[in-house]
Amino acid sequence: MTTFDRGTANMAATSLKLPEDLKRRIERLAGAANKTPHAFMVEALSQEVDRSELRERFARDSAESESETMASGKAFPLDVAFDYLEGRVSGKKVRRPRARAWRASK
Repeated sequence: MTTFDRGTANMAATSLKLPEDLKRRIERLAGAANKTPHAFMVEALSQEVDRSELRERFARDSAESESETMASGKAFPLDVAFDYLEGRVSGKKVRRPRARAWRASK
């Protein structure tokens, strides 16, 4: 899922101060992966940015789903949702469940 460009044409220079121990660990791991420490760090940072953006999107989508659920007053019972998903995964022909009315707890 990493999306960084391995070329240097679109790269901005930056300075990064690392604790000596971390620098040695990166050098060891980069060497074992047959990469330069620079390439290793760029890839690691890119992967972490991808993960962070994914978490942001998940949180945003979750908040939106919660708002829609609260506004509609309808939801799928958890056991019904799991049964449906398990059936789909196992290849069974299952009927899509219907959302049911509910009330939020006070």
